[in-house]
Amino acid sequence: MSTFIIDVPMPSMGATVSELTIISIAVAPGDRVAKGQKLAELESDKSAFDFESPAEGVIVAVNGKGGDVKSSGQSLFRLETADESLRHLEILRTDDTGQKTGEAPVPVSPSSVLRPLIWTPRAIKLAQEAGLDHATITGIEATGPGGRVSGDDVTKYLAARQ
Repeated sequence: MSTFIIDVPMPSMGATVSELTIISIAVAPGDRVAKGQKLAELESDKSAFDFESPAEGVIVAVNGKGGDVKSSGQSLFRLETADESLRHLEILRTDDTGQKTGEAPVPVSPSSVLRPLIWTPRAIKLAQEAGLDHATITGIEATGPGGRVSGDDVTKYLAARQ
């Protein structure tokens, strides 16, 4: 049975809740998980709840930690699975000819390519609290999910400026 890698996104909690806070992460890369197993505890402005695995598989990556604020739809976990019902979430990349290879993408820091940085809401808030306009910051390393600037990236950037 062949396996593939999927991004497991942050859940959507309806039209009025676009961000969730990670209270705790219950798994680590390399852990084998069962469908329905608790992966994390999340909190919205209205409730706290367990976030469960959508399938059996192996955790490849954890894209957050306790205290992080993430938007609905952002990748929370990477999971290697054989569950064909989730094939639509498979991570694909293209080779130099544009053909899909079926391999997980290699993380690339957006600051190393010429394109605008994508910032998480928490990162924007931290930059603003430091008196900075996130749209004008250059030289920051984006290590968050999908090459986004995370709150941790802003904290490292600010520490390096002192």
